[in-house]
Amino acid sequence: MQAHPLPTRRDRAVDPAAEPAAAADLADQLRRAGLAVDSSSLARALYSSDASLYRVVPQVVVQASVPDELVAAVQVARSAGTSVTLRGAGTSIAGNAVGPGVVIDTRGLARILEIDPVARTARVEPGVVHADLQRAAAVHGLRFGPDPSTHTRCTIGGMIGNNACGSRALGYGRTADNVEALRVVYGNGEIAALADGVADGPTATRLAAIGDANLAHLRTVFGRFGRQISGYSLEHLLPERRRIERFLVGSEGTLAVVLEATVRLVQDAPGRRLLVLGYPGMAEAADAVPTLLATAAGRLIACEGMDARIVDLVRAKGTALPDLPRGAGWLFAEVAGEDSTDVLRRLAAASGALDTRLISDAREAAALWRIREDGAGLAGRSLAEPAHSGWEDAAVPPERLGAWLRDFDELLDAHGLHGVPYGHFGDGCVHCRIDFPFRAGDPASGGRFREFMTACATRLREYGGSLSGEHGDGRVRSELLPLMYDGTSIALFAAVKAVCDPDGVLNPGIIADPVPITDDLRPTRPRAAVRPGLRLLHDHGDLGAAVHRCTGVGKCVAPRTIGVMCPSYLATRQERDSTRGRARVLQEALDGELVHGLADPAVVEAVDLCLSCKGCSTDCPSGVDMATYKSEALHQRHDVQGVRRPRSHRLLGRLPRWARLGAPLAPVTDRALRIPPVARVAKWVAGIDQRRSVPQFARRTLRRSAGRATRASATPDVWLWADSFTDHFFPGSGLAAISWLAGHGLTARVIPESACCGLTWITTGQLDAARTIVGRAVRTLAPYVASGVPVIGLEPSCLATMRSDARELSDTDEAELVAGGMLSFAELVTRLDLPLPDLTGVEIVAQPHCHQRAVFGWETDHELLRRAGATVTEVAGCCGLAGNFGVERGHYEVSVAVAETHLLPAVRTHPDAVLLADGMSCRVQLDDLAGAPTRHLAELFAERAGTAPRTTSGTMLG
Repeated sequence: MQAHPLPTRRDRAVDPAAEPAAAADLADQLRRAGLAVDSSSLARALYSSDASLYRVVPQVVVQASVPDELVAAVQVARSAGTSVTLRGAGTSIAGNAVGPGVVIDTRGLARILEIDPVARTARVEPGVVHADLQRAAAVHGLRFGPDPSTHTRCTIGGMIGNNACGSRALGYGRTADNVEALRVVYGNGEIAALADGVADGPTATRLAAIGDANLAHLRTVFGRFGRQISGYSLEHLLPERRRIERFLVGSEGTLAVVLEATVRLVQDAPGRRLLVLGYPGMAEAADAVPTLLATAAGRLIACEGMDARIVDLVRAKGTALPDLPRGAGWLFAEVAGEDSTDVLRRLAAASGALDTRLISDAREAAALWRIREDGAGLAGRSLAEPAHSGWEDAAVPPERLGAWLRDFDELLDAHGLHGVPYGHFGDGCVHCRIDFPFRAGDPASGGRFREFMTACATRLREYGGSLSGEHGDGRVRSELLPLMYDGTSIALFAAVKAVCDPDGVLNPGIIADPVPITDDLRPTRPRAAVRPGLRLLHDHGDLGAAVHRCTGVGKCVAPRTIGVMCPSYLATRQERDSTRGRARVLQEALDGELVHGLADPAVVEAVDLCLSCKGCSTDCPSGVDMATYKSEALHQRHDVQGVRRPRSHRLLGRLPRWARLGAPLAPVTDRALRIPPVARVAKWVAGIDQRRSVPQFARRTLRRSAGRATRASATPDVWLWADSFTDHFFPGSGLAAISWLAGHGLTARVIPESACCGLTWITTGQLDAARTIVGRAVRTLAPYVASGVPVIGLEPSCLATMRSDARELSDTDEAELVAGGMLSFAELVTRLDLPLPDLTGVEIVAQPHCHQRAVFGWETDHELLRRAGATVTEVAGCCGLAGNFGVERGHYEVSVAVAETHLLPAVRTHPDAVLLADGMSCRVQLDDLAGAPTRHLAELFAERAGTAPRTTSGTMLG
C-alpha cells in the first residue's frame, strides 16, 4: 500500500494585537445568544489541555446546559468564522478535546431522558456520565455495553465522539454498535434526526451518495476488524450497512454535534467470573489470545492484558492486592453465565499459561479491575522517567497481536525508548505509555517523537492495523493517516468533511485537515526556574515535573467517588476546583503565557478551594499531591514574591502557637468567647466565618493532665506524643489511651517537651517557619523513637505530617527516623496484639481523617473494629472542615457542601451509631454541623473497658 501525503493545516495567522478584541467580540455574540461564557485567563488555561500531549488555548469557554445552546454556539461560530470543539470530561488522550475557538463543556447536559426496559434503550443528553447511565439501567437489570476505564467520569457524548470501547467491548461491542439514534446539528447548520432507516435531509442524502459511488473500495478497506477506529467509519455508508448515525460515531466532533442520543442497553449477565492467567511476558500473553477466543466460543466478555510492572507500582504504594499467578504478564479473562466456572476451567486448560488463578471473591476481582482502570495514570509513572501518551492505543487483528508486540518492542529499543504495554488483548488493542524525552526548550525532542510515531505507523501497516483502537486520531495521529490508508480513502475523508462541515467549523485540525503532530506539544514548553521551599522528593526537587504529573486522566472529576479526591470538585462541579484543573493552572503558571507565575491571581483563585486533604496523593493514579503544590504555590506567592498574607494565615495558620501562648488563660478565653459580641469580633479578627463555632480550649493540657500521674515512671512501655491539637483541644483522647493501656498492664507516658508538627504553617504555605518548627520537632522526638520504646501519635493529621511532610522539609537522619518509627494508636494495638474490647452489637459510623487515609491508611483501624465485633460504616470522602479551611471566611458554603457529599448523609442514615472520628477537624465539623458527639478510637476502647477518664475537651463555643 502506497502512502499518500496528506496536506496539514495551520490555523490562519492572527494579529496578536487583534486577538483580545476578537475574543471579546466573540464572547459578546455568544452571550447575546443566551450562552454562559467565560473568557478569563483562568478558564482558558483550564480548558487548554485534555489528557493528551497538546495545549491549544481557546478564545472562550462555554458551559452548556440545554441542547439548544449547542445549536446556538454552532450558529455563532459559523457567523464569526471561528471553530467549536466539544468537550465532555476532557479525558481525550489524542488531543480531540482542545481547540482554538469556542470550547464547550457539555457536562451540564446530564439528563437521562428515558429508559425503556422493554425496548432496552436509553435516551440521553450528551453530557450524561457513563457510570450514571449504568446505575440507572441497573435498576432494570440492564447496562450500556462499552465501559472505558474512565467510566466514572467520561460522558456518553465523548464516547460517541471517539467510538469508545473499553474492557468489555469484546462481549458487548463498541459504542458504534450500541447507538440506535442520534439528533445532531451538522457543521453546515442542518439539524437532523438519524436512526436505523431514518436519515432524512440533504446532508444524509449526500453522504449516502458517497457510499453508493465507492462500493468496492468501502467493502474492502473499511470495517475489516472491530478495532479499526482510525479515520471515518465509511463502512456505515454502504447500502447493506447504512446507518448514518453510526457513521458519525468516532468522527471526533468534526462532522456534527450530538444533541441527544438513543443507545442500546444489554442484559447485565449474572454469574460473572474472572480468571487470571500468568505468562513469562506480554508477548507470550498475546500469543495465547487466539486460542482463548476460539476455546471460549464467543463467551468471553473481556480479555485484558496487564504488565507486572504496573501491578508492582500499585504494591509499592502500599496497596494490598490479591495474590496473582506466576508470571511477568497476565491476561484477565472474564466470563458470565451459570456455567462460567466451567468455561474458565476449559480456558485455563487450553491457555498454555505458567500459572492460573480463578478469582471467586467479588472484592478481589474489583481490586484487580481497578488497577486496569487506572492503567494510564499508573503506566505514566512506571518507568525511570515520566511516560507519555502518543502511541497510545494501536490495534491489530487479535491473531497477529503477539508478533506485533515483539515488533513494537524492537521499535522501542531501536529508538532508545521504553514502555509498559497493557490493554484490550482480546480485541488486539494495546495501550502503552512511552518515556519520550521531551525536554524543556528542546525542539529536537519533538523530532524524536515524530520519528518514532512515523516508524510505528509504517510498521503497523504491515499488520493491517489501526493507528487508533478506541481513542480516535485527534492531533496525535491524524497526520499519520496516509500511512494507514491509501489516497482514495484520504480523499473520501475530505469529501465527507466537506459535506458535513464545509467551513471547517467543527474541531479543526483533526482527521481530514490535520495539524502536524509536533505542533502545540505541551511538554516541550520551557519551565520557569523556581526554587521550591519543599524538597519534592518524588520529583527530584523539580516543581515543574511535580505539577506535570497530572496528565489529565481526570479521575478527580468523577461526579461520584468512594475515595477522597476531590472534595471541592464534588461540592462545586467546577473544573477549576478539581485536582486536574488546579494542576493545569500551575502548569500554565510555570510554562505558559496565560498565567504569569505563581503570584498570579489566577493561581490564588485555583487553589483557594483546595482543602489540602491529600486525597489526590493516593487516589490519583499519577500521584498528584495538590496539598503539597498548594503549600508551595502559597510559599512562592507570599514568602518569595512578597505578596502580603491574608490575616487568616497569620492567625489561623499559626493556631498552635496562639494555643500554647494562651494555654494559661484558657478558662478566661473560653468564658469571653461565650459572649456573642466578643465572639463576633474575635472571629472577624481571625478571619473566621461568623456562622462557625470556635473550638473550646482544654482547661488543662494533656501534658499537664498526664504529667503528674506518670511522673514516677522513668522508662514507660509506650511514649505518647502530645501534638498541639491533642494537647490543647482534645486531651481526652490521650488520657483515654493512657488509661486503656494501663488496663492491660502497660505504662504510657506523655513526652514532656513541646513538639509541634507545623501542619497549619505547611497548609498555609509558611514553609520557612514550618521548616524551623518541624526541625525542632524531629530533634525532640528522634531520641524517643530511637530508644526502642513505641511512640504513638493520636491526631491523624499531625502524625501524617511527621510521616510525610517532615521529610519534605528536613533532610536530616532524625526526620527519616521519626517518619519511619512513629505509630498510630491502632498500629500500636496491632503490633502488641493487645486484647480488644467487646464491641459486639455496636454500630459505628467512622470518618477516617483524609491525611490518615492518604499517608498511613485506615485499614488497621478498620480491622481492629471488625475483630472486636463492631458493625462499621466507613464514610468515604472528606469531612469538609480540613483544618483552617472550613472556618475561613469565603469557604463555609463549600465546607458544608463537602460534608453533605458523604458524612452528613451517613450520620442521618445511622442516627443511633457511635460516631468515630480521630481527627480534630472531623470532630469539630460533626459537632458544628450535626451537634453530634464523637469518639477517638482510644476513647471508644476505654469506654467499653470502663476505664475512660472524665474530660471536658471537644465542646464548641458559638
